[in-house]
Amino acid sequence: MSNAYQEDISSALLQKMKEGGFDFAAIHPIEFYAVFPDEDGARAAAGQFQGESLNAQVMEREDGAWHLELSKLMYATQFGIGEFEHDFETAVEPFGGEIEGWGVKHKLTRPHA
Repeated sequence: MSNAYQEDISSALLQKMKEGGFDFAAIHPIEFYAVFPDEDGARAAAGQFQGESLNAQVMEREDGAWHLELSKLMYATQFGIGEFEHDFETAVEPFGGEIEGWGVKHKLTRPHA
């Protein structure tokens, strides 16, 4: 995936988060996703982030591919996410992985009626 394309997607997502009242002043577990053709590749890539991530999970998908979800505690900034996403891509590619993006869980606040 091209860096310019990733930056456009990240910018749009961060803007939506801002519009939704996301707390950018707090540290959050940001989740980064990658898919691999086999379990060994997914586990090897996950091992590249020991001590750096909050949580790394490897799961088989219904289509037989393997999914890596890596959570990192960090501020949700375009620079920080972009920098880590670049490092993530560099770590997963040698093992046959492709990044699928990132996300963060956010509790929605509803206005009072």
